[in-house]
Amino acid sequence: MKTVGIYDPYLDTLGGGERYTLTVASCLSKIGYQVDIFWNDKADKKRLEERLGIKLERVNFTPDIFKKAGIIKKWRILKKYDFIFYLSDGSIPFLSGQKNLLHFQVPFHGVGGRSLVNRIKLRKIKAAVCNSNFTKKFIDKEYGVSSIVLYPPVNVKAFKSAQKENIIISVGRFTDLLHNKRQDVLVEAFKKLNLKDWKLIIIGGDEEGKKYVANLRKMAKGYPIEIITNPRFDELKIFYSQAKIFWTAAGFDINEEKEPEKVEHFGITTVEAMAAGCVPVVMKKGGQPEIVKEGINGLLWEKEKELVEKTLKLIKEPRLLEKLARAAEKKSADFSEERFCQQLKEIIK
Repeated sequence: MKTVGIYDPYLDTLGGGERYTLTVASCLSKIGYQVDIFWNDKADKKRLEERLGIKLERVNFTPDIFKKAGIIKKWRILKKYDFIFYLSDGSIPFLSGQKNLLHFQVPFHGVGGRSLVNRIKLRKIKAAVCNSNFTKKFIDKEYGVSSIVLYPPVNVKAFKSAQKENIIISVGRFTDLLHNKRQDVLVEAFKKLNLKDWKLIIIGGDEEGKKYVANLRKMAKGYPIEIITNPRFDELKIFYSQAKIFWTAAGFDINEEKEPEKVEHFGITTVEAMAAGCVPVVMKKGGQPEIVKEGINGLLWEKEKELVEKTLKLIKEPRLLEKLARAAEKKSADFSEERFCQQLKEIIK
Protein backbone atom coordinates (compact mmCIF):
# COMPACT_ATOMS: atom_id res chain seq x y z
CA MET A 1 0.00 0.00 0.00
CA LYS A 2 1.27 3.44 -0.91
CA THR A 3 1.65 5.93 1.92
CA VAL A 4 1.13 9.69 2.11
CA GLY A 5 2.14 12.08 4.87
CA ILE A 6 0.27 15.37 5.24
CA TYR A 7 1.13 18.46 7.23
CA ASP A 8 -0.86 21.64 7.83
CA PRO A 9 0.53 23.90 10.60
CA TYR A 10 -2.87 25.58 11.01
CA LEU A 11 -5.05 22.49 11.31
CA ASP A 12 -6.81 23.75 14.45
CA THR A 13 -7.99 27.00 12.80
CA LEU A 14 -10.72 25.22 10.78
CA GLY A 15 -10.40 27.50 7.75
CA GLY A 16 -10.34 27.08 3.98
CA GLY A 17 -6.77 25.80 4.00
CA GLU A 18 -7.78 23.05 6.38
CA ARG A 19 -10.70 22.04 4.18
CA TYR A 20 -8.24 21.89 1.26
CA THR A 21 -5.72 19.78 3.21
CA LEU A 22 -8.28 17.37 4.60
CA THR A 23 -9.90 16.88 1.20
CA VAL A 24 -6.47 15.87 -0.10
CA ALA A 25 -6.37 13.32 2.74
CA SER A 26 -9.89 12.09 1.98
CA CYS A 27 -9.29 11.80 -1.78
CA LEU A 28 -6.08 9.82 -1.39
CA SER A 29 -7.52 7.51 1.27
CA LYS A 30 -10.38 6.64 -1.10
CA ILE A 31 -7.99 5.53 -3.86
CA GLY A 32 -6.01 3.24 -1.59
CA TYR A 33 -3.33 5.35 0.06
CA GLN A 34 -2.51 4.96 3.74
CA VAL A 35 -2.84 8.57 4.91
CA ASP A 36 -1.02 9.96 7.95
CA ILE A 37 -1.62 13.51 9.15
CA PHE A 38 1.14 14.89 11.34
CA TRP A 39 -0.80 16.38 14.26
CA ASN A 40 -0.52 15.78 18.00
CA ASP A 41 -4.10 16.33 19.18
CA LYS A 42 -6.14 13.37 17.95
CA ALA A 43 -9.27 14.89 19.51
CA ASP A 44 -9.24 17.49 16.74
CA LYS A 45 -10.13 14.80 14.23
CA LYS A 46 -13.79 14.62 15.32
CA ARG A 47 -14.06 18.39 15.59
CA LEU A 48 -12.74 18.79 12.05
CA GLU A 49 -15.19 16.21 10.70
CA GLU A 50 -18.15 17.91 12.37
CA ARG A 51 -17.24 21.47 11.38
CA LEU A 52 -16.04 20.80 7.83
CA GLY A 53 -18.22 17.85 6.90
CA ILE A 54 -15.29 15.72 5.72
CA LYS A 55 -15.13 12.03 6.68
CA LEU A 56 -11.71 11.00 7.97
CA GLU A 57 -12.35 7.46 9.25
CA ARG A 58 -9.59 6.06 7.02
CA VAL A 59 -7.11 8.80 7.92
CA ASN A 60 -4.55 8.45 10.74
CA PHE A 61 -3.41 11.23 13.07
CA THR A 62 0.24 10.63 13.91
CA PRO A 63 2.70 12.61 16.12
CA ASP A 64 3.75 15.97 14.64
CA ILE A 65 7.39 15.56 13.68
CA PHE A 66 7.65 19.05 12.21
CA LYS A 67 7.54 20.88 15.54
CA LYS A 68 9.94 18.82 17.64
CA ALA A 69 11.94 16.31 15.61
CA GLY A 70 15.42 17.24 14.38
CA ILE A 71 16.28 17.51 10.70
CA ILE A 72 17.88 14.05 10.48
CA LYS A 73 14.98 12.32 12.26
CA LYS A 74 12.43 14.08 10.07
CA TRP A 75 14.37 13.17 6.96
CA ARG A 76 14.41 9.49 7.92
CA ILE A 77 10.69 9.38 8.75
CA LEU A 78 9.54 11.27 5.66
CA LYS A 79 11.74 9.18 3.38
CA LYS A 80 9.45 6.21 4.04
CA TYR A 81 6.49 7.96 2.42
CA ASP A 82 5.61 7.66 -1.25
CA PHE A 83 4.12 11.13 -1.17
CA ILE A 84 4.23 14.20 1.09
CA PHE A 85 1.71 17.05 1.00
CA TYR A 86 2.83 20.14 2.90
CA LEU A 87 0.90 23.38 3.39
CA SER A 88 3.47 26.16 3.50
CA ASP A 89 3.50 28.98 6.05
CA GLY A 90 5.75 30.91 3.67
CA SER A 91 8.84 28.85 4.39
CA ILE A 92 10.16 25.98 2.26
CA PRO A 93 10.67 22.74 4.22
CA PHE A 94 13.24 20.01 3.71
CA LEU A 95 11.09 17.14 2.41
CA SER A 96 12.39 13.66 1.65
CA GLY A 97 9.32 11.78 0.43
CA GLN A 98 9.50 9.97 -2.89
CA LYS A 99 7.27 12.75 -4.27
CA ASN A 100 6.68 16.06 -2.51
CA LEU A 101 3.88 18.54 -3.12
CA LEU A 102 4.08 22.04 -1.63
CA HIS A 103 0.82 23.95 -1.31
CA PHE A 104 0.59 27.74 -1.08
CA GLN A 105 -2.69 29.00 0.33
CA VAL A 106 -1.48 32.59 0.77
CA PRO A 107 0.14 34.91 -1.82
CA PHE A 108 3.40 35.32 0.11
CA HIS A 109 5.71 38.11 -0.96
CA GLY A 110 8.84 39.75 0.38
CA VAL A 111 9.90 36.65 2.34
CA GLY A 112 13.20 35.91 0.59
CA GLY A 113 11.68 33.15 -1.48
CA ARG A 114 14.58 32.92 -3.93
CA SER A 115 17.33 32.45 -1.34
CA LEU A 116 20.01 29.86 -2.03
CA VAL A 117 18.71 27.58 0.74
CA ASN A 118 15.18 27.71 -0.68
CA ARG A 119 16.42 26.93 -4.16
CA ILE A 120 18.14 23.83 -2.79
CA LYS A 121 15.00 22.76 -0.91
CA LEU A 122 12.84 23.24 -4.00
CA ARG A 123 14.86 20.64 -5.89
CA LYS A 124 13.03 17.98 -3.86
CA ILE A 125 9.59 19.45 -4.59
CA LYS A 126 7.70 17.76 -7.44
CA ALA A 127 5.28 20.66 -7.77
CA ALA A 128 4.16 23.85 -6.09
CA VAL A 129 0.37 24.14 -6.04
CA CYS A 130 -1.71 27.29 -5.52
CA ASN A 131 -5.40 27.80 -4.77
CA SER A 132 -6.01 30.44 -7.47
CA ASN A 133 -4.38 32.31 -10.32
CA PHE A 134 -4.28 35.32 -8.00
CA THR A 135 -2.11 33.44 -5.51
CA LYS A 136 -0.02 31.92 -8.32
CA LYS A 137 0.96 35.35 -9.63
CA PHE A 138 2.67 36.24 -6.35
CA ILE A 139 4.09 32.80 -5.57
CA ASP A 140 5.76 32.39 -8.97
CA LYS A 141 7.38 35.80 -8.67
CA GLU A 142 8.47 35.33 -5.05
CA TYR A 143 9.93 31.82 -5.28
CA GLY A 144 10.90 31.62 -8.94
CA VAL A 145 8.66 28.63 -9.61
CA SER A 146 5.98 27.79 -12.16
CA SER A 147 3.18 26.67 -9.88
CA ILE A 148 0.05 24.72 -10.74
CA VAL A 149 -3.40 26.09 -9.94
CA LEU A 150 -5.60 23.54 -8.21
CA TYR A 151 -8.77 25.31 -7.14
CA PRO A 152 -10.01 24.41 -3.65
CA PRO A 153 -12.52 21.56 -3.39
CA VAL A 154 -16.09 22.35 -2.47
CA ASN A 155 -18.64 19.70 -1.56
CA VAL A 156 -21.18 21.33 -3.87
CA LYS A 157 -23.50 18.29 -3.75
CA ALA A 158 -24.03 18.91 -0.03
CA PHE A 159 -25.66 22.29 -0.66
CA LYS A 160 -29.20 22.62 -1.96
CA SER A 161 -31.56 25.50 -2.54
CA ALA A 162 -34.69 25.36 -0.38
CA GLN A 163 -37.61 27.72 0.14
CA LYS A 164 -35.87 31.06 -0.05
CA GLU A 165 -36.42 33.78 2.52
CA ASN A 166 -35.43 37.45 2.58
CA ILE A 167 -32.01 36.68 3.96
CA ILE A 168 -28.54 37.98 3.12
CA ILE A 169 -25.85 35.68 4.43
CA SER A 170 -22.11 36.03 5.01
CA VAL A 171 -19.86 33.18 6.09
CA GLY A 172 -16.24 33.58 7.20
CA ARG A 173 -13.95 33.32 10.18
CA PHE A 174 -14.30 36.06 12.80
CA THR A 175 -10.93 37.69 13.35
CA ASP A 176 -9.40 41.14 13.53
CA LEU A 177 -5.96 39.77 12.69
CA LEU A 178 -4.26 39.44 9.29
CA HIS A 179 -7.11 38.00 7.20
CA ASN A 180 -10.01 40.06 8.51
CA LYS A 181 -13.27 39.25 6.68
CA ARG A 182 -14.52 42.79 7.50
CA GLN A 183 -17.94 41.77 8.76
CA ASP A 184 -18.08 45.24 10.31
CA VAL A 185 -18.36 46.73 6.81
CA LEU A 186 -21.27 44.39 6.06
CA VAL A 187 -23.11 45.41 9.21
CA GLU A 188 -22.83 49.09 8.30
CA ALA A 189 -23.86 48.43 4.69
CA PHE A 190 -26.93 46.49 5.81
CA LYS A 191 -28.00 49.38 8.01
CA LYS A 192 -27.90 51.64 4.95
CA LEU A 193 -30.21 49.29 3.02
CA ASN A 194 -32.95 50.34 5.43
CA LEU A 195 -35.03 47.24 4.77
CA LYS A 196 -37.59 46.11 7.32
CA ASP A 197 -38.44 42.76 5.77
CA TRP A 198 -34.88 41.50 5.21
CA LYS A 199 -32.38 39.97 7.60
CA LEU A 200 -28.59 39.74 7.60
CA ILE A 201 -27.05 36.56 9.04
CA ILE A 202 -23.30 36.55 9.67
CA ILE A 203 -21.74 33.16 10.43
CA GLY A 204 -18.22 32.04 11.33
CA GLY A 205 -15.81 30.45 13.76
CA ASP A 206 -14.77 32.71 16.63
CA GLU A 207 -11.73 30.83 17.97
CA GLU A 208 -9.51 33.86 17.39
CA GLY A 209 -12.10 36.63 17.34
CA LYS A 210 -14.32 36.62 20.44
CA LYS A 211 -13.73 40.31 21.13
CA TYR A 212 -14.37 41.11 17.49
CA VAL A 213 -17.69 39.25 17.66
CA ALA A 214 -18.67 41.14 20.81
CA ASN A 215 -18.05 44.43 19.01
CA LEU A 216 -20.11 43.29 16.00
CA ARG A 217 -23.01 42.45 18.29
CA LYS A 218 -22.92 45.99 19.68
CA MET A 219 -22.89 47.43 16.15
CA ALA A 220 -25.84 45.24 15.13
CA LYS A 221 -28.02 45.95 18.14
CA GLY A 222 -31.50 47.12 17.17
CA TYR A 223 -31.26 45.81 13.59
CA PRO A 224 -32.44 42.51 12.03
CA ILE A 225 -28.91 41.11 12.13
CA GLU A 226 -27.99 37.69 13.55
CA ILE A 227 -24.43 36.69 14.39
CA ILE A 228 -23.91 32.94 14.68
CA THR A 229 -20.64 31.38 15.84
CA ASN A 230 -19.22 27.91 15.32
CA PRO A 231 -22.19 26.18 13.67
CA ARG A 232 -22.08 22.52 12.70
CA PHE A 233 -21.82 21.77 9.00
CA ASP A 234 -25.41 20.54 8.78
CA GLU A 235 -26.63 23.78 10.38
CA LEU A 236 -24.59 25.86 7.95
CA LYS A 237 -26.19 24.07 4.99
CA ILE A 238 -29.66 25.08 6.19
CA PHE A 239 -28.70 28.74 6.44
CA TYR A 240 -27.27 28.70 2.92
CA SER A 241 -30.37 26.97 1.54
CA GLN A 242 -32.68 29.68 2.89
CA ALA A 243 -30.65 32.77 1.89
CA LYS A 244 -31.15 34.66 -1.35
CA ILE A 245 -27.97 36.74 -1.38
CA PHE A 246 -24.40 36.10 -0.24
CA TRP A 247 -22.05 38.91 0.85
CA THR A 248 -18.31 39.15 1.44
CA ALA A 249 -16.07 42.11 2.32
CA ALA A 250 -12.59 40.59 2.83
CA GLY A 251 -10.10 42.97 1.20
CA PHE A 252 -12.24 46.07 1.66
CA ASP A 253 -10.15 49.23 1.29
CA ILE A 254 -7.00 47.16 0.64
CA ASN A 255 -4.51 47.55 -2.21
CA GLU A 256 -4.27 43.95 -3.39
CA GLU A 257 -0.94 44.48 -5.14
CA LYS A 258 0.73 45.75 -1.96
CA GLU A 259 -1.09 43.57 0.58
CA PRO A 260 -2.38 40.51 -1.32
CA GLU A 261 -2.49 38.47 1.88
CA LYS A 262 -5.38 40.61 3.15
CA VAL A 263 -7.83 39.85 0.32
CA GLU A 264 -9.77 36.66 -0.39
CA HIS A 265 -7.28 34.36 -2.11
CA PHE A 266 -10.07 32.22 -3.54
CA GLY A 267 -13.46 32.09 -1.79
CA ILE A 268 -14.71 28.65 -0.74
CA THR A 269 -17.73 30.05 1.08
CA THR A 270 -18.67 31.96 -2.06
CA VAL A 271 -18.85 28.70 -4.00
CA GLU A 272 -20.79 26.99 -1.19
CA ALA A 273 -23.36 29.78 -1.27
CA MET A 274 -23.62 29.62 -5.07
CA ALA A 275 -24.23 25.87 -4.89
CA ALA A 276 -27.17 26.60 -2.59
CA GLY A 277 -28.65 29.08 -5.03
CA CYS A 278 -27.47 32.28 -3.35
CA VAL A 279 -26.49 35.18 -5.59
CA PRO A 280 -22.94 36.27 -4.67
CA VAL A 281 -22.25 39.98 -4.23
CA VAL A 282 -18.55 39.88 -3.44
CA MET A 283 -15.36 41.94 -3.51
CA LYS A 284 -13.79 42.58 -6.90
CA LYS A 285 -10.40 41.54 -5.57
CA GLY A 286 -8.19 38.51 -5.07
CA GLY A 287 -9.52 35.22 -6.38
CA GLN A 288 -13.19 36.18 -6.26
CA PRO A 289 -13.35 37.39 -9.89
CA GLU A 290 -12.15 33.92 -10.93
CA ILE A 291 -15.43 32.57 -9.51
CA VAL A 292 -17.93 35.38 -10.02
CA LYS A 293 -18.48 37.06 -13.39
CA GLU A 294 -20.23 40.42 -13.22
CA GLY A 295 -23.86 40.23 -14.32
CA ILE A 296 -23.53 36.59 -15.36
CA ASN A 297 -23.50 34.58 -12.13
CA GLY A 298 -23.22 37.32 -9.53
CA LEU A 299 -22.07 40.87 -8.85
CA LEU A 300 -18.76 42.44 -7.83
CA TRP A 301 -18.11 45.53 -5.72
CA GLU A 302 -15.30 47.61 -4.22
CA LYS A 303 -16.92 50.62 -2.51
CA GLU A 304 -19.60 50.32 0.15
CA LYS A 305 -21.93 52.41 -2.00
CA GLU A 306 -21.65 49.79 -4.77
CA LEU A 307 -22.53 47.00 -2.36
CA VAL A 308 -25.65 48.83 -1.21
CA GLU A 309 -26.77 49.85 -4.70
CA LYS A 310 -26.19 46.44 -6.33
CA THR A 311 -27.93 44.62 -3.50
CA LEU A 312 -30.96 46.91 -3.74
CA LYS A 313 -31.06 46.28 -7.50
CA LEU A 314 -31.26 42.53 -6.89
CA ILE A 315 -34.00 42.96 -4.32
CA LYS A 316 -36.04 45.21 -6.59
CA GLU A 317 -35.60 42.97 -9.66
CA PRO A 318 -36.61 39.41 -8.67
CA ARG A 319 -36.19 38.15 -12.26
CA LEU A 320 -32.54 39.23 -12.24
CA LEU A 321 -32.08 37.65 -8.82
CA GLU A 322 -33.51 34.35 -10.09
CA LYS A 323 -31.44 34.43 -13.29
CA LEU A 324 -28.17 34.99 -11.42
CA ALA A 325 -29.06 32.39 -8.79
CA ARG A 326 -29.51 29.70 -11.45
CA ALA A 327 -26.23 30.66 -13.15
CA ALA A 328 -24.40 30.72 -9.82
CA GLU A 329 -25.62 27.24 -8.96
CA LYS A 330 -24.43 25.93 -12.33
CA LYS A 331 -21.01 27.61 -12.03
CA SER A 332 -20.39 26.08 -8.59
CA ALA A 333 -20.00 22.64 -10.22
CA ASP A 334 -16.66 23.80 -11.67
CA PHE A 335 -15.20 23.60 -8.15
CA SER A 336 -16.53 20.20 -7.05
CA GLU A 337 -14.62 17.72 -4.92
CA GLU A 338 -14.74 15.23 -7.80
CA ARG A 339 -12.98 17.71 -10.10
CA PHE A 340 -10.41 18.43 -7.37
CA CYS A 341 -9.63 14.76 -6.72
CA GLN A 342 -9.24 14.00 -10.42
CA GLN A 343 -6.83 16.89 -10.94
CA LEU A 344 -4.90 15.93 -7.80
CA LYS A 345 -4.39 12.41 -9.16
CA GLU A 346 -3.06 13.86 -12.40
CA ILE A 347 -0.58 16.06 -10.53
CA ILE A 348 0.87 13.26 -8.38
CA LYS A 349 1.27 10.73 -11.20
